[in-house]
Amino acid sequence: MNIRIGQGYDVHKLVIGRKLIIGGVDIPYKKGLLGHSDSDVLIHAIIDSLFGACALRDIGYHFPDNNEKYKNISSIELLKETNIILYNNNYEIINIDSTIIIQEPKLSNYIDIMRENISTALKISIEKISIKAKTEEKLGYIGNGEGVRAEAISLIKKL
Repeated sequence: MNIRIGQGYDVHKLVIGRKLIIGGVDIPYKKGLLGHSDSDVLIHAIIDSLFGACALRDIGYHFPDNNEKYKNISSIELLKETNIILYNNNYEIINIDSTIIIQEPKLSNYIDIMRENISTALKISIEKISIKAKTEEKLGYIGNGEGVRAEAISLIKKL
C-alpha cells in the first residue's frame, strides 16, 4: 500500500463587510475573511494538504483566484471538486488533522458542524476528520484580530 502525507496552510485577513465562513459554517461575527472565494481558511488548508499528499500542486493551480468562475464560490464546492480529482487519480483519504488559529470568536460550538460539512463534501466518515481551534494568546496579527490561519495534514493512500 502506497501511503502519502500532505501538509496545507492558509491565512486570510479579517475585514468588516465580509462573512466569516470556516469549515463551511457561516459564523456570526463582526468581521469576515477577505479573499476571492468565500475565503474559508480551513477548507483551503485541507485542500492544499490533499493536493500536496498527491503531488498535484496546490489550490491556486486548480482553482486560480484570477478566474471569475471561483469569485465568491463556496469552498465546500472546491472541496467536492478536489475529492473528484483525488478519485480520478486513484487516491483515498485515510484521515485529516487540522487546526484553526483565531483569537475570536470561539469556535468550539461549530467544530462538529465543520467536521460534518467536510465529511459530507469528501464522502468519508466523520471519524477521519479532526479539527482543533487555538488562539494566539493575543500575540501578533492573529492575536490582534487582524487575521485567521489554518493548518492541515492529510494522510492518503494510492489505490
